[in-house]
Amino acid sequence: MTQPGIAMRFLPLALLLFCACSAADERPLRFSVIESWAMPLIKVDNGEAVGGIVYDLQMRLAQKVGRRAEMLVLPRKRVQAMLVRGEIDVRCYVNPTWMTESHHQYIWSVPFMTQRDLLVARTPRTVTLEQLHGELVGTVLGYVYPQLQPKFDSHDLQRDDARTQELALLKLDAGRNNYAVSSELTLNWFNRDQPPHHKLQPLLELSSDLASCIVRDEPDVPTMALLRAMVQMSNDGEFEKILARYR
Repeated sequence: MTQPGIAMRFLPLALLLFCACSAADERPLRFSVIESWAMPLIKVDNGEAVGGIVYDLQMRLAQKVGRRAEMLVLPRKRVQAMLVRGEIDVRCYVNPTWMTESHHQYIWSVPFMTQRDLLVARTPRTVTLEQLHGELVGTVLGYVYPQLQPKFDSHDLQRDDARTQELALLKLDAGRNNYAVSSELTLNWFNRDQPPHHKLQPLLELSSDLASCIVRDEPDVPTMALLRAMVQMSNDGEFEKILARYR
C-alpha cells in the first residue's frame, strides 16, 4: 500500500508532466506572414520566415501564452481569404484602414509600432504631390496608397508594381522610375549598406498609421491571453526592444 505522504510528494510532479503533455498536444498558433514584405519586417528563407520584426514579435507572443508558432508565408490575397474562413489565428502588422473586410471574428490588439509611408527618390528635392504629373511611381503589388489613389485613378500618375517592397526600391535605385513609395523602416534598412552619396532620399511623408495585431476570437485560440500579452509587452518596453534590433 502506498503511504499518503509519498503519494502527495508525487502529485505535483504528475501534474507538471500532465500540463507539459497537454501543451505539447495543442496545435500551433497560426500566424500569417505576407510574402511581399521585406526586411526589417520579415526575412524569408526558402519559403519560411526566419527573422525580422514581425517574426520576433509573433514568436514572443506564442512563447508568452505557452504555444508553438506556425508562420504561414502567403500572398496577401490568400491571407485575406483565409481570415474570412478563420484559418489564421493571429495576423500582425495591420491597421483598420488597410483592411478590405471587417473580419468581425477577430479582436484588435494594442498597437506595437507606427508605420510611415514615404515618397522616395534617388536624389533630394523639394516636391509636393500636386507637382507630380505623368510619373511612374514604384509601388508594391496589392498595396493600397490612399494619398496617391486619386492620381492613380485619374492616370495623372501610374503605378509600377513590384512583388516586394525591396524590389520596388531596387527598381528606383536602378533608374527604372523617378519615385517610389516605401515604408520608413524598409528605406532605412535598404540604405544601411549604401555609400552616403548613393542613399535613396525620403521626400514626403504620405501616411502615418499605427500597426497592431488581430486575434481570432474562438474557443481554440487563447484570445484574451494573447491580447493581455500584447498589453504586457507594451508596458514592459518589449516592442521598442524588438524594433531597436533592426534600426
